[in-house]
Amino acid sequence: MSQEPTTYSLFLFLFLSHGVSSHTVPNSRQDLHPLLQKMAEEIIDGSYLNALLDLIQFQSSHMWTDDLSHRVLAYLNSQNVAFTISSLQAAVENHLEQRLHQPQKLLEDLRKTDAQQFRTAMKCLLEDKEDRLDLKDIIIDLGEIRERALQSPGVNRSLFLITLERCFQVMNSLECVEILGKVLRGSSGSFLQPDITERLPQDLCEDAFKNLSAVFKDLYDKTSAHSQRALYSWMSGILQTSSNATDDSVSWVTAENLWILGRYMVHLSFEEIMKISPTEIGLFISYDNATKQLDTVYDITPELAQAFLERISSSNFNMRNTSTIHRLGLLVCFYDDLELLDATVAQVLLHQMIKCSHLRGFQTGVQKLKAELLDIATENQMLNETLGSLSDAVVGLTHSQLESLSPEAVHGAISTLNQVSGWAKSQVIILSAKYLAHEKVLSFHNVSQMGALLAGVSTQAFCSMNSKDLSQVLRSAVSQYVSDLSPAQQQGILSKMVEAGDTASGIVEIQGAFFKEVSLFDLRRQPGFNSTVLKDKELGRSQALFLYELLLKTTRRPEELLSAGQLVKGVTCSHIDAMSTDFFLAHFQDFQNNFALLSPYQVNCLAWKYWEVSRLSMPPFLLAALPARYLASVPASQCVPFLISLGKSWLDSLVLDSYKKTSVLRKVQQCLDNSIADEYTVDIMGNLLCHLPAAIIDRGISPRAWATALHGLRDCPDLNHEQKAAVRLKLLGQYGLPQHWTADTTKDLGPFLVLFSGDELSSIATKFPEILLQAASKMARTLPPKEFLWAVFESVRNSSDKIPSSDPMPGCHGVAAPSSNDIFKLAEANACWALEDLRCMEEDTFIRTVELLGAVQGFSRPQLMTLKEKAIQVWDMPSYWREHHIASLGRIVLALNESELEQLNLNSIDTVAFLTQQIEWSPRQAESILQGFLDDSGYNIQDLKSFHLVGLGATLCAINITEIPLIKISEFRVVVARIGTLLCSTHVLAEFKRKAEVVFGDPTEWTSSVLQELGTIAAGLTKAELRMLDKDLMPYFQPSAIKCLPDEIFKELSVEQIASLGPENAAAVTHAQRRRLSPLQLQSLQQALDGAKTHSWQHAPASSGPTRTSSSGSPAGAPLSWGLWLGCPLLVLMAKLLW
Repeated sequence: MSQEPTTYSLFLFLFLSHGVSSHTVPNSRQDLHPLLQKMAEEIIDGSYLNALLDLIQFQSSHMWTDDLSHRVLAYLNSQNVAFTISSLQAAVENHLEQRLHQPQKLLEDLRKTDAQQFRTAMKCLLEDKEDRLDLKDIIIDLGEIRERALQSPGVNRSLFLITLERCFQVMNSLECVEILGKVLRGSSGSFLQPDITERLPQDLCEDAFKNLSAVFKDLYDKTSAHSQRALYSWMSGILQTSSNATDDSVSWVTAENLWILGRYMVHLSFEEIMKISPTEIGLFISYDNATKQLDTVYDITPELAQAFLERISSSNFNMRNTSTIHRLGLLVCFYDDLELLDATVAQVLLHQMIKCSHLRGFQTGVQKLKAELLDIATENQMLNETLGSLSDAVVGLTHSQLESLSPEAVHGAISTLNQVSGWAKSQVIILSAKYLAHEKVLSFHNVSQMGALLAGVSTQAFCSMNSKDLSQVLRSAVSQYVSDLSPAQQQGILSKMVEAGDTASGIVEIQGAFFKEVSLFDLRRQPGFNSTVLKDKELGRSQALFLYELLLKTTRRPEELLSAGQLVKGVTCSHIDAMSTDFFLAHFQDFQNNFALLSPYQVNCLAWKYWEVSRLSMPPFLLAALPARYLASVPASQCVPFLISLGKSWLDSLVLDSYKKTSVLRKVQQCLDNSIADEYTVDIMGNLLCHLPAAIIDRGISPRAWATALHGLRDCPDLNHEQKAAVRLKLLGQYGLPQHWTADTTKDLGPFLVLFSGDELSSIATKFPEILLQAASKMARTLPPKEFLWAVFESVRNSSDKIPSSDPMPGCHGVAAPSSNDIFKLAEANACWALEDLRCMEEDTFIRTVELLGAVQGFSRPQLMTLKEKAIQVWDMPSYWREHHIASLGRIVLALNESELEQLNLNSIDTVAFLTQQIEWSPRQAESILQGFLDDSGYNIQDLKSFHLVGLGATLCAINITEIPLIKISEFRVVVARIGTLLCSTHVLAEFKRKAEVVFGDPTEWTSSVLQELGTIAAGLTKAELRMLDKDLMPYFQPSAIKCLPDEIFKELSVEQIASLGPENAAAVTHAQRRRLSPLQLQSLQQALDGAKTHSWQHAPASSGPTRTSSSGSPAGAPLSWGLWLGCPLLVLMAKLLW
């Protein structure tokens, strides 16, 4: 086996290869080339960076010969510089670590280079090719070094700053712009602070200016509003200077300048836009690329968009010409010339408005315009005739309008309907039924045409399809919509394919995330897989555990399994233990590349393995997976590698125990000396920024570092209360009260608006309502604080037209009921409506917004009850509701009582599946749904198919335990994993466990993959069965199963079993379960939480922390220090030896 490449310093190996010269060469100065002599002098001075740059420069024009190394050594010896191998090694290591830990010193070194050395460094950055320096027995891989440099925190910043400082003075400006582009595109955008424009050159040549402007356009979305404004000022200043405009009446904004500005054109003032000459705006619109540019002005405002539309209109372009409309890009979203518009033009506009969903804000106005155009497009025409020409405006059609369509019309318009995004579930149900009513038999051809409407096909219809047709569907373009199907629909497809007989070939056809639905039973019966086939499939952990073990027995190249994507989920600790040192070190990168797929237990096993075989080269972040005491071994000199490594992972997924996390963060604070001195420290911290204690945020971040830190804090998902309070105080100190903020400040602080009180937000709601709404829309998947929602609510209510209904409901006189526009804007803030407001909502408003209201997470029980009564008022009693009504209600269905649930027509499992998407049903409600399905469908328990069991979801927990044995084993065994996600009572789980024994055998025979597949069903084990389980299986319980174990049963686990739970399962132990444990059991539980050793090969150090051994005792392939594990990615400080 060839030795793996190891990264070292070039100069170290020059001497390691040839030893130290012991004789004097009198004419060594004359024999040595001046550039190499200069290099040797720099080695003597300790300027290793300069020396390497001289070497690279020498090598670019000279052939390296064997005697050159001897000559360099002879020259050093003649200067009375005697290096031993160990002293040179120490000197080089120290230099490299200094530059790695303090990239500011790299900046200083680059400032001190002469012009030729600087050009050499920049040329190395600029090259794209995999260039190498061949010094006979030594090869320096500059390409890899460059790649690492561009991805290194801190180093990237130094390269950016030195390029701005020196490059334009000594190099071609086009080359400098290219270097800036490379460095910036690899950054987070935090480099482009507003003051950076002061360092940008003002005298660039035209091509360089255009290229640099293009870089800024590419980084637009990563740049803050203040920085965007500053960059616009820099760009516009240069453009104005170079323009021929002689006075203010002539605009500097030419067609070409608009093209150069790109997305920055939205920063033009209204007055400046109105001054653009008709000739120039007409020329701009004539550009082939104008549409592409206008398609990206996502943050344009209605005022500016209409100003541009007015100027385009003034340039003699016919604004109703199809060609012109096609060129308008996102300006079409603000089209306002609707007077006497004919239906054909309205249809063209609607087609172009598909792109309006990309706008940032102003969506209510877009929806209103679409509705107006829809009315024009269908005026004097039947909806059936125009359906295919209405583009995505069809999502605005009501249930009654969709139900009025003929099957023929839907069939004829399917090529349009199948591409529309934004369909509501209820609309998909109606349209799919219309489309399929036109088809006699469901085939691959007609299903493949459905696109976004695929989710409307019933589970029963999928099951009626030919299995070969279904297989074709899964291989076709329409398969991208399979993820939109309900679990019942997916199981229906899967059961049909397996039922076809050729299980293996049928399963192999399944791609992507859908493959997770394949049962462990089917995999065990006929696997027929190899690592190549599995690369594009998403695996559940039970599948991966089984398949990895299976394939490991048959493959001759185990490394192929580690590189086969999700198979890495199936690597167990015993597999890791069995790997040789060489194999483990050579293929650890495969684990690191798939780190997000690994469980905390796997990470813990990897950490112990690395500690055992090569602790000096161990990635520092893995120390956090070991017991907390191991962190004490990180010396101050290794703090930066530790912080960089840990900052590239997410601490919350790496360390689950709060006490251990406190220890890790204490070490982080110790490394930081409880302060963040500059932006370089922020770069190094990465994701650790989200875990900074409130005290450091408040007092420990220097003004110099704050702007960069704030940029990083924006992306922190879960700051605690104290951290939020500290950030709020810092923001108030920097920007003052919100009432004094500018629009740009408000945009930049959007993610932090939730930190402010309702009173503080009221001024924002008044001054910048649209920015507030945009900030709220970005929080759509979270539940913002109530005060923030109230601010959004008040903002919308204050800006809406409060016009009481002309024909109000009884008791609603004078009540300004919610409008469709209000509900559309408010999203989660709809939870602020008073009961009276909801009760007085007009029926048409409810019909148009019911799906939005059903998605609101914050509605209280009384609000849901009020909306349910509104549904009954609009659609009559629940006995009259159809599937699409139920689908549209979302959380509102939770307000149905048992009697009302019994009225629903639940003969279709798809209708039931819509109900079971909600997880807040009471036991009595769940029982009503389950019994309603059995009664309405005519099925008995023994008749239920696998897709019925899946569709019933949590209502299965309401089943009478005496009926569980009636479920067919052939159906149960293929949905065990789905049932194992349910949080049922102990008695129900115990009965499901008995059923699982029929499938997988006695619990003593269960494997890790079986335990994973069973999920919560494993919580049905008896005390005796649990005690008999091998301790090595304990990590393969799912955490949900651990939580479901009754306290009196959990306490029966042995000390060894508890110690073997692994970090994730130990963290799942409930307080009630803890209270029943003995002191010894609690000690074992803490060991599991801490990541303590549980395997024979794991040996803790005798001392309180790991000790560092000499390099001579390091395993083969281990770098010389933790600092070098990081690859020392300084472009000009490292070389790579390739044997």
